[in-house]
Amino acid sequence: MVTVRKTKTSLLAAVLAVFMILVSVTTACSSNSEETGQSSNSPTQSAAPQDNSNEATTYPIQTDKNLTYWAGINSNLAGIRSSLDEVPFFQEWQKRTGVPLTFISPTAGQQKEALNVMLASGEMPDVIEYSWISFPGGPEKAIKDGYIISLNELIDQHAPNLKKYLEEHPEVDRLVKTDTGNYYGFPFIRGDESLLVFQGPIIRQDWLDELGLEMPTTIDEWYTVLKAFKEKKGATAPLSFLSEGRLAALGNGAIIGAFDINQGFYLDNGQIKYGPAEPRYKDFLATMSKWYAEGLLDKNIATTDQKTLDANIISGATGVSLGNAGSQLGKWTPLLSEKDPRAVLAPAPYPVLNKGDVPRFGQLDNAFAVNGTAAITSKSKNPELAVKMLDYAYSEEGHMLFNFGIEGVSYTMENGYPTYTDLMMKNPDNLAPAQALSLYIRGNYFGPFVQDKRYSEQYNVLQSQKDSIEVWKTDAKSTKLPPITATPEESTELAKIMTDVDTLVNEMTLKIILGSEPLSSYESYMKKMETLNFDRAIEIQEAALDRFNKR
Repeated sequence: MVTVRKTKTSLLAAVLAVFMILVSVTTACSSNSEETGQSSNSPTQSAAPQDNSNEATTYPIQTDKNLTYWAGINSNLAGIRSSLDEVPFFQEWQKRTGVPLTFISPTAGQQKEALNVMLASGEMPDVIEYSWISFPGGPEKAIKDGYIISLNELIDQHAPNLKKYLEEHPEVDRLVKTDTGNYYGFPFIRGDESLLVFQGPIIRQDWLDELGLEMPTTIDEWYTVLKAFKEKKGATAPLSFLSEGRLAALGNGAIIGAFDINQGFYLDNGQIKYGPAEPRYKDFLATMSKWYAEGLLDKNIATTDQKTLDANIISGATGVSLGNAGSQLGKWTPLLSEKDPRAVLAPAPYPVLNKGDVPRFGQLDNAFAVNGTAAITSKSKNPELAVKMLDYAYSEEGHMLFNFGIEGVSYTMENGYPTYTDLMMKNPDNLAPAQALSLYIRGNYFGPFVQDKRYSEQYNVLQSQKDSIEVWKTDAKSTKLPPITATPEESTELAKIMTDVDTLVNEMTLKIILGSEPLSSYESYMKKMETLNFDRAIEIQEAALDRFNKR
């Protein structure tokens, strides 16, 4: 199902935070997720009023055309607004650009399915926000199949703000185009390095203090802490996390990283590897199976949703989880304190095997955060207008709107610093800052703009949130794959192989951890993987990495 509404004027929507089980994200924030970017180097808008090549657009644009815009609704708006046309930010965006928008929003949690149905129908809007890097075959395939268009000429002629930013930031320019040099969308860019880390383990510091335990740093210490939480604090789900329906997602840094592997593909001294195919994956399974059997893992780890996880944290059933600094640590802390004034949540470092080791895996985003890339479809009758409208966000004025909202309403300038008002931070309707901000800005969510770090400096008001960025730092930069893509031809082959491999790995992981199969079955699963032509998947990924390195 989708909701379709028409709008015409005034302000924003934003904030995300998806967090998957002991995983380090792989998403806006997200994930699921919240973060921020810079503005000091944000592109500025020139004053030329003409439509000629390389000349800036004058806003608001005088037009009688209407564009259709497909995008998800920020989860922080749940129960507050039901559609984007009711959100002040999106109203203001239309007012500033002069371009009326009709919004189409997929049902929460069904974005991928809704997109597939829409593409199959042939009925497409002018603009689609999506993680096009995740499209089967990547953005190049989406262009080749006629779903979206290459934007090279349109950006060159009608998007001077984005063009200027990419020229000034060649390291970002390299990330936002395909191997063949095609620009396929207006990107979400984290404008400062401080915005790249925003997720990690979260623990009950007050329980540690009460029990005389140090902050755990190794897997063995985690075991000791979880056992103490269960036996001495009555935690029925000592370690809990979002399952998102697949236990195999348990990893990507938080726990599996301690075994010096990752859940998916990663770099190891320049070579591409796949965690579940590595021998150490068996050690990971052995540990998780032991923890589950002893009641240290949430018994519902295969099905835990956000509502359940929130309840676990607030009730004291859970003492350790994984989340974002803003949408989890920032949300849980006041809710928990209201129930138990002595309760204290704190960020915990990613665990390692040996004391003193530096974690090699953990959440780390790219400067180009792939979620929220706004592509223009082949069905658009007004692609030039869409480009001009989208380019506004990369202008100086647009940058301020997307990150701070309306001056005098959501922020004021204090000594040159855009400072959120009490309407945002001490909302009279008792909205949490994340909720209030989501009405007026887009900085705490993904989308086509440059995120400003001054957003997060104010959003992360708790000392624990400020500390988390340092606590959650890892050496993930050395192991993280850049946003590589297979060619359209390779993608079909890769998709088939990895669909079979992922199904096998998910089945194996779930059964062994839950105890329905013995650990010894790991070897038989690995033999099955050999029959799935997995070596070819590695070859395709290596070819994609080689092409990326030559960009």
